[in-house]
Amino acid sequence: MGEMEGPVVEPVDERLVDEVVERLMDRADASGAALLGEGGLLTQVTRAVLERALDAEMTEHLGYEKHDPAGRGSGNSRNGTSSKTVLTDVGAVTVAVPRDRNGDFEPRLIPKNARRLAGFNERILSLYARGMSVRDIRSHLAQIYGVEVSADLISKVTDAVADELAAWQSRPLDAVWPIIYIDALWVKIRSGAVSSKPVYLAVGVDMDGRKDVLGLWVGAEGEGATTWMAVLSELRNRGVEDVCIVCCDGLKGLPEAVTATWPRATVQTCVIHLIRASLRLSSGKDRSKLVPALRAIYSAPTEQAAELALDELAASELGERYPAVVRTWRAAWSEFTPYLAFPPAIRKVVYSTNMVESINSRLRKATRNRGHFPSEQAALKVLYLAVREQIAPRAHDINHVAAHWKEALNQFSLFFEDRLSIR
Repeated sequence: MGEMEGPVVEPVDERLVDEVVERLMDRADASGAALLGEGGLLTQVTRAVLERALDAEMTEHLGYEKHDPAGRGSGNSRNGTSSKTVLTDVGAVTVAVPRDRNGDFEPRLIPKNARRLAGFNERILSLYARGMSVRDIRSHLAQIYGVEVSADLISKVTDAVADELAAWQSRPLDAVWPIIYIDALWVKIRSGAVSSKPVYLAVGVDMDGRKDVLGLWVGAEGEGATTWMAVLSELRNRGVEDVCIVCCDGLKGLPEAVTATWPRATVQTCVIHLIRASLRLSSGKDRSKLVPALRAIYSAPTEQAAELALDELAASELGERYPAVVRTWRAAWSEFTPYLAFPPAIRKVVYSTNMVESINSRLRKATRNRGHFPSEQAALKVLYLAVREQIAPRAHDINHVAAHWKEALNQFSLFFEDRLSIR
């Protein structure tokens, strides 16, 4: 059963949609009728719309309207209808599909042998992207839409994403990126036994200030700079010639992997990672004092001022109580200090990793709900669908990093000289 592709539909006037919705709701209130399910108002409306569209297709096929005398002697005519049940976004809908006497009518909206509309496939993929298992999806569709869907059908719909995933993983990328964030999240995958494996994630911010997930890669057990080198090399091979700032955690060997791939890139340890690592090493009762002390470091106007603030923290009662916090900052100092040289607008964009964190949070939720995956491909499929739901291709409002991006871009152009002019 293939996914249906209907004719291109022109945008509908929103005022007309609102009027129809109001009439439907008034009718539901007046009659006490349900909206969904067999006999529900939405089901009836969907059936009527589909049947009217099919009649229009038949008219186009025959070349004359129903009951038009011009059709006499034309060599073909309408020959009643056949009943067919299709799965739609509002559940199962039984429609009357028109037939012609010659038997050569091929409806585009509901092709022969097809049993579900394209939107229904997307509904399954959306549920799958949220980490729901096949069993959960079947239960949800039965409860909400009154539709019994086989596990085999769900598997076929989700397996169809494999080609799309492969194309997405190999798509060409822009030559220059102001910022790329690289991180890893952990997923349980069965390979003989169930074990945790890192999934490497690269999120770029393009010249227009829009975020884009550049790729997902499953690594061997244990996050390593060697694997990161392979990931970065792949990004290079897909067209990324230069990156101004690569923001990452403090994994040993990772800065060398970045500079080996893009020699002019500035490697910046993620400030949020440093802050969170510090808070994990401290007691909750001391955080009200520790947070301002850390802020004095990462918001310092110069490297010298930041070093002085770190020395003050080390000499304080907090520093004596939590020496590991001070050691964490000193160990990452060479990769943290580039941040202090950035102009304020660039600092805001680099420091605020909310857009990356929101992606990570969504991916973790999708994988956490599933427990573990039977294979690496199964894990990548769910993660890709979760990414696809968050990243709309070239959508400005949804993907935009910050309202002050233009100011930041101007400072990028000055700070990194002519490197952003490569297109």
